Amino acid sequence: MILLSRRSLLAIAAVVDVALHARPTPVAAKLLAQRHNLPPRHLETVLQALVRQGILKGVRGPRGGYELARERRKITAGDVVRAAMTATGEDGLPPLPESKLVDDVVGPAVKEAGESFLGALDAYTIEDLCQQAEQKAVFGGPPPALDFAI
Repeated sequence: MILLSRRSLLAIAAVVDVALHARPTPVAAKLLAQRHNLPPRHLETVLQALVRQGILKGVRGPRGGYELARERRKITAGDVVRAAMTATGEDGLPPLPESKLVDDVVGPAVKEAGESFLGALDAYTIEDLCQQAEQKAVFGGPPPALDFAI
């Protein structure tokens, strides 16, 4: 059973994808969407939320796209999910329906469980997920060697 929203799963996948493919040039949203069989517009709100939260950096121009805003070992899956939740407003909604039972008993229990869940996701860095993706060759093999000769 997966407890994350589809948008949160997509956000984690997008950040790992960018971490794996953003060198030497940023990853275009169009290519990112293509690799995940999605329409490009479907990713835009998630990518923008990730930029606003300082996880991704948007690069403008003809060779623009997205790259990590900080080191992949310093970004956790929990950070990415929290950013994705801000894109949909999931994190600030009051519990529904409004009742004393929900407000005093069920709501706090669910909030505590959610915080524990996000805490568990904080144990996984983007670096960890990138290493797993490379070991399992999810994109078809090892990344091409970079040549820095000019």
